[in-house]
Parts: sequence; structure tokens; C-alpha cells
Amino acid sequence: ALSQFIPDLKIGYLYTYWGPLAFVLFVTMCREAFDDLKRYRRDREINNQSYKKLMRRGTKPIVCSDIVVGDIIMIDKNQRVPADMVLLQTTEKGGACFIRTDQLDGETDWKLRLAVGTCQRLRSNRELFSVNASIFAEKPRMDIYDFVGTFNETDSDIQEPLSIENTIWANTVIASGPIVGIVIYTGSETRSSMNASNPPTKIGLIDLEINQLTKVLFIATISLAFLLVSLKGFQGPWYRYFFRFILLFSSIIPISLRVNLDMGKIVYSWMINSDKEIPGTVVRSSTIPEELGRVGYILSDKTGTLTQNEMIFKRLHTGNVSFGIDSMEEIKEYLRNVYISSPSSSNNIAGTSGRSRTRNQPLELAHEAILTIALCHNVTPVIDKGFDNLVDDDSTSSNDDADIELSLSTSDNRIDYQASSPDEIALVKWTESVGITLVKRDLSSICLRLPNGQILRYTILQLFPFTSERKRMGIILRDHSNNEILFLMKGADIVMSNIVQYNDWLEEECGNMAREGLRTLVVAKKILTREQYNDFDTRYSQAKLSVNDRAVKVNSVIERLEKDMKLLCLTGVEDKLQVDVRPTLELLRNAGIKIWMLTGDKMETATCIGVSARLISRNQTIHTFKMVSNRPEVRIELNTFRRKNDCALIIRGDTLDVCLRYYEHEFMEVACLCSAVICCRCSPTQKANIVRLIKKHTKQQTCAIGDGGNDVSMIQAADVGIGIVGKEGKQASLASDFSITQFKYIGRLLLWHGRNSYKRTASLSQFVIHRGLIISVMQAVFSAIFYFSSVALYQGFLMVGYATIYTMAPVFSLVLDVDVSAEIAMTYPELYKDLSKGRSLSYKTFFIWIVISIYQGGTIMCGALLLFESEFAHIVSISFTALILTELLMVALTIRTWHWIVIVSEIFSLALYFCSMLILRNYFNLDFITSFNFLWKVVVLTIISCVPLYILKFLRRRFAPPSYAKLT
Repeated sequence: ALSQFIPDLKIGYLYTYWGPLAFVLFVTMCREAFDDLKRYRRDREINNQSYKKLMRRGTKPIVCSDIVVGDIIMIDKNQRVPADMVLLQTTEKGGACFIRTDQLDGETDWKLRLAVGTCQRLRSNRELFSVNASIFAEKPRMDIYDFVGTFNETDSDIQEPLSIENTIWANTVIASGPIVGIVIYTGSETRSSMNASNPPTKIGLIDLEINQLTKVLFIATISLAFLLVSLKGFQGPWYRYFFRFILLFSSIIPISLRVNLDMGKIVYSWMINSDKEIPGTVVRSSTIPEELGRVGYILSDKTGTLTQNEMIFKRLHTGNVSFGIDSMEEIKEYLRNVYISSPSSSNNIAGTSGRSRTRNQPLELAHEAILTIALCHNVTPVIDKGFDNLVDDDSTSSNDDADIELSLSTSDNRIDYQASSPDEIALVKWTESVGITLVKRDLSSICLRLPNGQILRYTILQLFPFTSERKRMGIILRDHSNNEILFLMKGADIVMSNIVQYNDWLEEECGNMAREGLRTLVVAKKILTREQYNDFDTRYSQAKLSVNDRAVKVNSVIERLEKDMKLLCLTGVEDKLQVDVRPTLELLRNAGIKIWMLTGDKMETATCIGVSARLISRNQTIHTFKMVSNRPEVRIELNTFRRKNDCALIIRGDTLDVCLRYYEHEFMEVACLCSAVICCRCSPTQKANIVRLIKKHTKQQTCAIGDGGNDVSMIQAADVGIGIVGKEGKQASLASDFSITQFKYIGRLLLWHGRNSYKRTASLSQFVIHRGLIISVMQAVFSAIFYFSSVALYQGFLMVGYATIYTMAPVFSLVLDVDVSAEIAMTYPELYKDLSKGRSLSYKTFFIWIVISIYQGGTIMCGALLLFESEFAHIVSISFTALILTELLMVALTIRTWHWIVIVSEIFSLALYFCSMLILRNYFNLDFITSFNFLWKVVVLTIISCVPLYILKFLRRRFAPPSYAKLT
């Protein structure tokens, strides 16, 4: 376009070059502006979320974007935390509060947080402004599991240390509220923002491939210009002729290619957004819809993506009888009869002492197990209340019993449960459903309500919380009714099998439940004498006072107590899967896509979900990669893993780091052969690194799926990022390229929309290249015959109209083409495998189109030169008309499924061309184009250029049909 300002290089009107360039830039800018506008609206939606800021005179609303360090913010239950904060007050007397962190670290367990003691002891939140204090916070850093700070009260010189227990990070959700906190970090200094990577600009693989083909076309343009100059001879100003030839052949690299592809992407995005089969799906980035059709690896989060994070109690096994969902009414009826018909014996049953009973009855065994499950946990029952209901601590201690009776007598007071693990909540809710309800729990006592309304009270003597190392939790209680001391425990079968008394059923039943995808817990019990407990308490207290090896000594004391315990039952809890997860994963596997699950959750939990979701098939071998710390250990374990065939790999994030440090290539080579891989305890950064490693070592397209803020880095690192709109927020959805509402929609998104987008872009791009190439071939033939003159064959409006009004609509209608129906694409997912090979757009298909262009361009131009009469204008009218008809017939040849818009565009374009022939008298002689002589010459040229291609297409479909053609 710029060269046309130089007189020696000018070969046509300015608008023939500047018009198309301006149009292409305008369309591209409009598409980018549309994406930016949508992104701006999404950001504004998050930044305008409203919160309550605490002031001296009450509260005032404040939007998220206006919150600054030092603001005191009140956050309600189930509300997202807008910034990193120190917890000042909660509605619980002890200052406790539970938060959900699965949007930050992927862990489903609720986390306990504690308010600053000085602030929690205040009678109301307004008294915070009467405290003369300051908070020291360390400089911002990435570590989400650690914090160092101090609370300094100036008036009394009191310093209170602050740790991770006193903080709530941004993007976590308050599970029990409301709470009051003071902001310490905002914006890019929050932990979640520091763990998020900057979003890269994603360029689709098909765009890169088209760029490679464009380089070939550029070399062809230079070579063709150089060839004609060489044949003309390097005489005179040959370099001027060289540049003029480059300009004449510039249509070999069609400027309309970019605008056609960009407009095609907009159409694909609109089709995805308006698909009624996947409602709520939103295309966040319209630049890469074609990449959905070539995915080789899917990397999925677990919590909220494959699962709903809703635990449901499924089974209770007591050794000789298994109680399922259908048996719950039987258990409930039995307990009601026991307590209501003979209430006097309830204490004896509860305490498991008194008159002897036959212990081999299944329901009595289940009764004892249910009581133990209702007591052995770390669950707190709560009734929601606001800060207005806070009362002075001193007024409550003497009226606990009355408060329980009052709360239970009010029908509207539905008990809600808080715990660090949803498994424990599921168990306690189940005991409530069969008649034994947890009604009170604090640091020192537990109260249960029986079916007859009686309250059982227990004093908590010791509590041993669950840790990932111990894999079990225990509690020592004293029963108020008979002063009996009970040691109750539950935990994973691998550790509990060595603690409980000998049995012959536990291992087998654990395996059965695991195969069903249930999360199992073994429940055991032991009755302690007063002497046994006193001896333990003395040794336990001494161990806790030890300065050296305190943890080892404490564990040693506890383990001496954990012997010869009575096995009561095995429980099975199901983490409810998303709708149709199993058939969707099966569909994707059949499509040749490998699936990795990356989660921040525990190994046991991840394995259960892998089995229940059928990510790991029932009979498949599972290889759990052992903990390694150095090169020799990695090599030994890697060799062991290499000998396994067709197994599923389960590995921890820290172990993976060690493997990649020493044997990155070897590990990835073996891991990528596995049908399924589960990486647990992964940080957000690790998830993103795994995506990059797969891209690096396999050269295949990756797709990351998640629903939480901890998945954003992974989503942005993948070639295609898909976010699920989860219960806990929209962080992943807003950062993704495609947003869906249910996991099952990914099947249709990839197998139908991905297929269509890729196939259509491949056809469209090659056809646009063909359209530019054929006219350049005609120009080359014309120049060669007319003494290598650098004169344009078609000038002015003909050149502009050829790529726009005459052929653009039919060519662009290729974006509506489909090779198979949606039903066939979803029924036969194996068809998707062909797409990953990239055969629709390759050097082979590209050179086939080049040969077609050379044949058609040469045939039309040579035929027109042979048939033209006395005037040069006849060459233009005959050749250009044959060219337009050839292009329209080639669209009909290329299309696989006729659409009414395609038919209309063909007819409209043809009518428009014939009308313009009557108007453009400078290019067309009206007497000649209305003669029979013109008509038969055009028809003959068009037949010679097109009919052989139709014959070849028929023969290919007859003797070497594509795979999809066999199904249609």
C-alpha cells in the first residue's frame, strides 16, 4: 500500500491496496475491542462486589476495589474474602471461625482460624476503635501456609504473636460467620495474586501453522518475481521491475486471509455461546476456538470440577452385616424402639455397661458404632447468629443445659455443622438422620440428643486431631452417666488395621468399598480404667513439656494407648460427583485424550475420586510413586515404575518435584504413557508447571479445567483453559478461555464445536489462499506471454471486487460447513483422533491446493488468450468471468453439507457480478458479453477448470473415503 505513493512502483489505483488494508485492520480491531470490553465488564463485576466497612458510627457499604490496607471489614457467611486480613472477631465465644480454601489451595477440608485474643474479648465490635494498638505484618510473599506478625497494644505493652491461624487470605470463603477482620494486603500483594501468573497471549496452533504456510507463500512470491526478471534479463532498471512483480503477485499472500479467519472465530464463538445443549457456556477468548478440536491432554482439578464437594454417607459395615442406604430406616426404627420403649436402659446402652446383652445381633453392633461415630470427631454444631447477638462470656456458663433445651425446643433452629473435613460432617449428619444428634460441642464437652429427647453428656479429656502423617484421629471422653472413660478412634484402614483386634473381614471390605469409589474410615473403641487414664495423662503431660523431640515423644505416648482396640465398624462416604462425569471421561478417553487429575487434596481422597469417577478403571493396576528425596531413590522408583504396563500413576507434588529435578525427561516419557495420572498435594504453581512440561515433552495441545482461584495459573498456562462456574466463585471462569457450568459440557465443546471450528478454519484458510494464488498464476501467465511486462491484468474495482463482493460471501460461508452431524460426532468419539494428527491443514493439503490453483489459473488464462478476438478487453471479460464462476463452483466442490445460507450467498454473488458487468462499462463491452460467443467461451473455460476436479473428488470418495464418510 505504501509503495503506491512511489510513481515508478505504482501499478493501480490507491484504493485497490489501501481499501482492503483499512478494512482488515478495522475488523481485527473491532474483534479485539469486543474481547477487551467483555473482559472489562467481568473485572468490573468482581471489583464492584459490596462489603461492609466498620466505622466508629456503625457500618457503611464499600466496594471491593475501594478497600485499602487498615480497613476493618465485616464479612458474612458464604461471602468471598476480598483481601488478605487478620481475623479480629467472630461470633463464637472462643474466637473460632472456619474458612473454605479450595479456591486457594484446592483442599476440601475446612480450615480453623482464630481471632486475635485481645479483640475477641471485647463486648462489641465497636469497641475495636477504643483499642490503641498496631499490627506488624511481614512483607508480602507467596507462601500461603505461613505468616509472621504481631499485635501490639500500646497502652498495656501487650504483644500477641500472629500466625497463619489468625489470617484469612483473599479468595477464601467464610464458612461460619459473620466475622470482622482488618486488611493487611490488597491487590497484587495478596497471597492469591502473588501465586497467579501473568496471563500469556495465546496463539492457536492452527494460526502458527498458517503462519508457516504464509512464509512458504512469501518465498514463492519472491521466487516468481525473480524468475520473471531473470527471463526478462537483468537489463535496465531490473530492480524496479522486480519490485513491481512482487506487488503484482502480492495476492499470493491474501490480506483477506486474516480478516476471514478473525470473522470465522467470531462465528464459532457465537455458535458455542448460543448452543442450547450446553447452556451457560461463554467464550471468554475468541482467538482460539479451533484449539478445542486438537486437544491431546486434559488436566483437571478435582474439587468442584469432577466432584461437587458434597459428602454423602453410603455404607456402614459391622463385620457380619453391611448397612446401605436402604437399611437406614431399619436402623432408625430400631434406635427409636430401644430408647422410647425402654428409656431407663438408654444410659447403659450408651455406656455399653450394665446388664449383659447378646452382642452378636447386627443392629446392636450398629447401635454401638453409631454412638461412637456421633462422638469421635471434631465437629461443632452451630445456630447462625449475628454480632448483635453476642453476649458476655460470664453470663453463659451456668445456663448451658437450659440453652440446649431452649434451642432444641424451637423448631426453627435447624442445627448446622462446622468441621475441618466434610467427611466428618457427613458422618455426623447421618447419625442425626437415624436419631442421634450432636447438639453441643465446645473445647471441654460434647452433648448428644437421643431419639427420646434425652441429652447424653460427655467431658472431653483429650483430643488427638487428624494429621496427614498419623492418618487417624482420637478422642478420650468421660461419660457423665456412669463415669466410664472411653477412648474412641477413627482413621485410614492402612494404619487402623494394626491398631484394632484381629479380624478377618476388614481388608476385604475396605477393598470392596474402594472399588466403589467410597472414602473409608475404620472406627474403633477402647474402655479405659481410671488407673490407665491417669498413667497416660501423666506421661502425656510430661511428653508435651519436653524441649527436645517433643513430637516424637508425644506420638510415642499416644501409640502405647492405641493397642488392642475393639473394631466397631467400617464407614463408606461418597464425594458426590458432578453430573455425568463418568460417561464424559469415558467419552474423552475414547476420543484419544489422556486425562491427568491435579489436586491439592490428600492422596487417599484423590485416589477414591479417581476410582469413583472411572478415571481409573476397575481392573486397572494403580502404581503409587513412593516418597523420594535424592537421585538414587528416584532412579530405583523410576525403574520400578517403568516395568509396569498400562497402569495409573498416583504421585505427590513434592515427590514430583524431586523426580523432575533429577530425571525430568525420563519421568515425563514414562508418565505420558500412562492412561491416567493423579498428582495430589499440588500447589497452583506446580499445576501450571506440569502443564508446561506436558507441552514441552509431548508437543501436543493441552486443556486445563478448573473451578477455583488455585486453578487460574494452570488454566492460563494451557493451550486451552476451561473454567467451571463453581459454588465458591468465578475466579477460574473469569480467567479462562471458555467458561462452562457443568463438567459434562466439555464433551460436546471438544468433540462437536472443536471439530467444526478446526475443520472449518482449515478449509477456509486454504480456500482463501487458493483464491489469491489462482489470480496470481493468471497474472504470471499473462506477464510471461506479453514479453514479461509488469502490467496488471485486472485493475481498479475488479481487483477489489474479486476478493470482496464477488466471492467473499460464498467463501466465508465455509464457516457453516459440517462433515458429520452432532449425534455422530458424540456417538463415535474415535473420529476426534484424526483431528489431533492435523491432516485437515498440512503441507500435503496445502501443496494440493497450490497444484489446483496452478492448473486452474493456467487453464483459464491460456484458454482466454487462445480464444480472445481482436481486443484486449475481451481477455479481461472472458478470463475474469470464468475466474468468478470457477471460484463459486469450487465453493460448491469444497462444501460437505449444504446450508441455505451457502445457496443464497452463491446465487446472490453471481447475480451481483452479472449486474456489475452491465454497470462497469470500462471493463466490459456490453455487446460482447451479451453475445453467444462470450457465453460458450466462458462455459468451456469453466468446465475445463472445474470438471476434472469434480471427477477426482468422486473417485476419491468412491475408493478412498475419509473415516467420517463411512458413518454418514
